[in-house]
Amino acid sequence: MNLPQDPVMLLSYVNTQLRDNYSSLDDLCASFAADKEEITAKLRGINYEYDEEKNAFV
Repeated sequence: MNLPQDPVMLLSYVNTQLRDNYSSLDDLCASFAADKEEITAKLRGINYEYDEEKNAFV
């Protein structure tokens, strides 16, 4: 499955996946064969950063 391209949809999808299925962003990226830097850059563009302690983009 491909990750959403729209940044707001991506934020919602990734945070839901992190909450429900993955213990870290690295685990999610490995599972989806996704580029961590691409995800973080896209979400940084809408003012969200990954918080390791919360395991979510905030």
